[in-house]
Amino acid sequence: MRGLRRRVDALAEAGGAVSLISDAFDAWRECRAEYDETLYVQYMAAEEATNGAMLNARGRAKGIDPFTLFMGNETRARAYASEELVEHWSTHPRVTFSMFEKQWQRNREAELIGEAA
Repeated sequence: MRGLRRRVDALAEAGGAVSLISDAFDAWRECRAEYDETLYVQYMAAEEATNGAMLNARGRAKGIDPFTLFMGNETRARAYASEELVEHWSTHPRVTFSMFEKQWQRNREAELIGEAA
């Protein structure tokens, strides 16, 4: 009987872990969806500010998709960005997913603390 109880307890704990993991994935998907919206807004603002001239000659020659300049490595982004886009970024900095995720998490934690109070 004790062995059965331990197995039941272990399954209950595992269920809690599965729920925790599921909640974490749900939160990540929510964060990612919000970032994707932010990324689109950044791109559209830059496209308008640069009149669509977002790639330098090297970027155009390589067939770089301008949208990819808003994600990931800043060195790559600046290597292919037009002068207009670099100027736009000086007043409207690129927001990478890593940066967004950190801020999103801080906001989420503040909301949870506020709800618990």
